[in-house]
Amino acid sequence: MLTTQQLNNIEQLQKECETHDHLQLKLNWELLRSRGTDQLDFLHYENGELVAFLGLYAFGSTVEVCGMVHPSKRRRGHFQHLFQLGMEKVKQNGYKKILLNAPAGSDTAKAFLSKQGAEYAFSEHQMQWQERLLEATDGILLRQATVEDYDMRVRISVTAFGLDEEDARLMESETLGDNTELLMIVVDKRTVGKIRVSREEGQAWIYGFSILPEYQGKGIGRKVLRRVIKEQNLAGYSVHLEVETKNDHALGLYESVGFKAVHAQDYYTYQLIPSK
Repeated sequence: MLTTQQLNNIEQLQKECETHDHLQLKLNWELLRSRGTDQLDFLHYENGELVAFLGLYAFGSTVEVCGMVHPSKRRRGHFQHLFQLGMEKVKQNGYKKILLNAPAGSDTAKAFLSKQGAEYAFSEHQMQWQERLLEATDGILLRQATVEDYDMRVRISVTAFGLDEEDARLMESETLGDNTELLMIVVDKRTVGKIRVSREEGQAWIYGFSILPEYQGKGIGRKVLRRVIKEQNLAGYSVHLEVETKNDHALGLYESVGFKAVHAQDYYTYQLIPSK
């Protein structure tokens, strides 16, 4: 588990990199702050200062990889070393799919990924809600998820996201952070979807928003978003989410309630070279 000091060091390094490079890194802070005992983070210090970081983020059998190096300490092999350590951990844990994540505007990251033989897979928008009047919502109920909802959550993830059942069960078994709530969407006394909201440093992030296919296209998603946005906005949070750029339906839905793309992240697939 990362110590408070290590988390502070990572946050400081992130700020320095983002300021220097004029971009935004995706470090999955909700996961970083709630790490278990498994070693999924790799840090390199020089003279007591954190100069390089790499994190592994597991989502079922898929693992995402993201990291950074202090602007003044680049091109010295630090990230390559951490990357090798990270890939050894990937082998040990037996992840089936590796996604390397980089800000869309980072030429340095693209050069590194190209050198590793990674192949571009897709891009993702990070969107922020722009304040506007929202219509009242009725006909839906959002309630806290319970252990009795586990099978339904798995079913929703399989049918709405296309996950295989094993991955869905692994993901739905993960412990949520202290500042995160998982809500079930209820219409006419039937559970039809789920949405997760994580709050951190004045920001509320929406994750895992999904509705059973047979209930899609009925305006339920728009009502849910309006309800969540209103509640988080009244509580003083800015509201954010992420969506694949090729998902035109989801993009249209989010834009219709006031979300606007503010950053982009690129994802690359990476294949481990089998040991001889």
